[in-house]
Amino acid sequence: MSTRTSRDQMHCSTTKVMVVDDHRTFTDLMLLALNDVDDLECVGAAHDGTSALMLAAEALPDVVLMDVELGDEDGLELAEQLVAARPGLRVVVLTAHAQDVSIARRAARSGACALLPKDGSLPELLHHLRTARPGGMVVQLGLLQAMVDPCRPPTMPTRHGSTKSPFTALTARENHVLALLALGHDVRRIAGELHISVHTCRGYVKSLLAKLGAHSQLEAVVIANTHGLVSGQHTQ
Repeated sequence: MSTRTSRDQMHCSTTKVMVVDDHRTFTDLMLLALNDVDDLECVGAAHDGTSALMLAAEALPDVVLMDVELGDEDGLELAEQLVAARPGLRVVVLTAHAQDVSIARRAARSGACALLPKDGSLPELLHHLRTARPGGMVVQLGLLQAMVDPCRPPTMPTRHGSTKSPFTALTARENHVLALLALGHDVRRIAGELHISVHTCRGYVKSLLAKLGAHSQLEAVVIANTHGLVSGQHTQ
């Protein structure tokens, strides 16, 4: 009985998240990340406005993770429609345009409750999905700094929460390892394909995580995908 009660309580406290982004690689990676934690559940992903409105009506998410650009569609206009349909809905907006102050203004008008950089930290993103609330507007510090001072070089979060200027270029070998990580290969398989030891491969992974300011292999792939570092991927 106590076990069942505990499971029911965990289920009740789960935050349902819907992801809206026209890049399928990004939505797939976010689905994996969200379903890897106990208190967040991805109820689906949409890649355009029409499917997002339909999914939101069916899945009734608690929070929507919304990209600013959805191909030819405007993610902020879509956010406004979603909030109008369900006033208690929380919308966390992602942007790849760090220095565009108008995006912050429009995000606030749309009813969004958080604005974050698309190349930011995964733990920070998950934190805001849990804590952002209607009636407030959280803007990530690095994003706010970039908007206030457009001449300042863009920064990226490091492992310890500080920031650094554009990440150090990856070596050819690190790029190869990153590309294989993006394909879903684990360290042992990558080591085998590159004919190197597992220990050496882990060294490459550790190095590229540090250069990208990532906390995990998944976050490294998300950051790399956002910046077009993975072959065949592009940014918005």
